Amino acid sequence: MKKLLFVYNPQAGKGAVRSNLCDIIDIFTKGGYTVTAYPTQAPLDGYNQIKNTASEFDLIVVSGGDGTLSEAVKGMMAQAEKIPLGYIPAGSTNDFASSMGISTKMSVAAQEIVDGVYFDYDVGEFNGEYYVYVAGFGAFTDVSYETSQNAKNIFGHAAYIAEAIKRLPKYTGYEMTVEHDDEIIQGNFILGLVSNTVSIGGMKKLISEGVCFDDGLFEVILVKTPASPLMLQSLLADAALNKLTDKNFVKFKTSKVSFTSDCEIAWTLDGEAGGSHTKAEIVSHKQAVRFMVKPDDKTAEQQLINAIDSDKLPDDSATETQDGV
Repeated sequence: MKKLLFVYNPQAGKGAVRSNLCDIIDIFTKGGYTVTAYPTQAPLDGYNQIKNTASEFDLIVVSGGDGTLSEAVKGMMAQAEKIPLGYIPAGSTNDFASSMGISTKMSVAAQEIVDGVYFDYDVGEFNGEYYVYVAGFGAFTDVSYETSQNAKNIFGHAAYIAEAIKRLPKYTGYEMTVEHDDEIIQGNFILGLVSNTVSIGGMKKLISEGVCFDDGLFEVILVKTPASPLMLQSLLADAALNKLTDKNFVKFKTSKVSFTSDCEIAWTLDGEAGGSHTKAEIVSHKQAVRFMVKPDDKTAEQQLINAIDSDKLPDDSATETQDGV
């Protein structure tokens, strides 16, 4: 039998994984895997477990919020070879799952992994640290990690909204220089996002056009600092609906971008604290992590392209996984 490591955060999303644990393991076992389950005990525990033991398994699956997924991807980036990674969302917002069409029903997500196909997803690197889907600075980007776990468990996504509204009058912009692809942009910006996703903070229309998860390019959005908090509220409403006018927004695609400022600016990576920096270098690693996702036209096509590029068709075990045998 194939070996599967299941790493899960027992505190994420009101502890939902605990009540679904038996069903999840049963699905994996019926799918032909011997399962090793590991509940994380502290921040970075999942990362260390995956980094140190992933090479011993045929498939890694993680369950938790976007922070848990981020730890898993960092652990997978430390491996010498691509090992498939599955994700069962259990957080309050689950931006990555929303972007990738992963079911929030845990048993369905588990079955989709068993029946899944390969999809090689781009991974970002921020000053030497890997992230999955978004690096950001400015207004509201700190709300996720500064909202208490207890509030998230009780109120879910509404806890983020309440915290963001409370902070609205306090936000100010940052003078910075942004460089990409031989272009230099200077200005004062209140919000910046470097992403590979169609959902950020639960907003699914923020970046809704032209996003490709495996093209090696980020979508970058910079929001110019408005004159008042009321105007900021209006700008963010426009951004949520993808009304990104040149007057108020700067947007572009790139595989590499740098941000420079005189003062230290706090960044977030996948909703977690990313430290304060005067210089940020962000690079895309094209198709760096191999996810197991539900079969559809796009992922099946990508699997074939990857196989051709590597001069190797999927092996028998991959075919068996897709067929659910």
